[in-house]
Amino acid sequence: MPETLSTQCCVVGGGPAGLMAGFLLARAGVDVIVLEKHADFLRDFRGDTIHPSTLRLMDELGLLDEFLRLPHHKAYSLSAWIGERQYKVADFSSLPGKCNFVAFMPQWDFLDFIAEQARTLPNFRLLMKTAAEKLLFDGDRVRGLSATGPDGELTINARLVIAADGRGSLMRDEAQLPVEDFGAPMDVFWFKLPRKESDPDESFGRIAPGRMLAMIDRGAYWQCGCVIPKGGAEELRAKGIDAFRESIARLTPFLADRVDTLKDWRDVNLLTVQVNRLKTWSRPGLLCIGDAAHAMSPVGGVGINLAIQDAVAAANLLSAKLRGDALSDEDVRAVQRRREFPTSVTQAIQLFIQNRVVRSVLAADKPLEAPLVLRLLDALPLLRRLPARFMGLGVRPEHIEM
Repeated sequence: MPETLSTQCCVVGGGPAGLMAGFLLARAGVDVIVLEKHADFLRDFRGDTIHPSTLRLMDELGLLDEFLRLPHHKAYSLSAWIGERQYKVADFSSLPGKCNFVAFMPQWDFLDFIAEQARTLPNFRLLMKTAAEKLLFDGDRVRGLSATGPDGELTINARLVIAADGRGSLMRDEAQLPVEDFGAPMDVFWFKLPRKESDPDESFGRIAPGRMLAMIDRGAYWQCGCVIPKGGAEELRAKGIDAFRESIARLTPFLADRVDTLKDWRDVNLLTVQVNRLKTWSRPGLLCIGDAAHAMSPVGGVGINLAIQDAVAAANLLSAKLRGDALSDEDVRAVQRRREFPTSVTQAIQLFIQNRVVRSVLAADKPLEAPLVLRLLDALPLLRRLPARFMGLGVRPEHIEM
């Protein structure tokens, strides 16, 4: 017989949205179970940007100093290279307060930190190697789920299930919630290359006709994202790893002496870019947040931070009702009303950049001229505060209210 557990809230997915939601709800006195299907958080090629909005939340929780003891790289500005010319894009140092930088930190360190804080709470349970499989219904209402863990089958009864299981959300599919797909002109090849002390001391992007490369400074190595035309991965693979290495060396010459560390295509991971959003984020007994509710473009690297903002809003709006066993369907719908506007505005800006900039760069076969907006940002330092605020704080950032 399956083991049966009961809780006020069961969160599916131990990513940024799921763990933060579980931690904040438990901190507010809600009984929470979080399910994570993997044995640990040590998975590469995930977003590594902890933006000022998230750093501010850590400060509000009284955890910022401890959090920043973890290895990280601070970026106070971002720039882009077009050909041999560097253009300054965003100035995070202009943001008010002490959280005026982007912290580049491996996501597994961030998740381990949140999990460690949450485990100190008596009403928080994190079940690793436990995969949610099916939603359980009472009529039209979700009443829990079935899962499989290290010791076999589980039945978890819950007043609310929060689906934070990513862009391929099984719980979203189980709930039959319709998704609106906005499309994307690109995919991304992720890989890492050694970093040397003589390399530039900042994270940045390189742009050339038909090619774009984002580079994140992880200290000992560069985390690289090579933007490719949507669906073009197989064509590039067919040309061979040598051709790919040569293209990276041409785009970023200082990497030429180490591209041979990419031995074969197993060293290069494909991220299939999606941009979509649920029309309805919930049904009775279920709420979707993070990528399960809205897959974001990698433009601006804001996806993790949007997911965390969803978690904060959900905890702010639902914790007291869950704790008092007074949660209504209207309470759950309020999370979408709170978060849909900042999500849709952010996606609209991402789609504009995808369709106007990324698409034209990938299709170009002649030397590129920097767009007017890039030239203005480089020439007028005050203007760099606008992209810094958009990327760093986002639209209507959330604050801890419990």
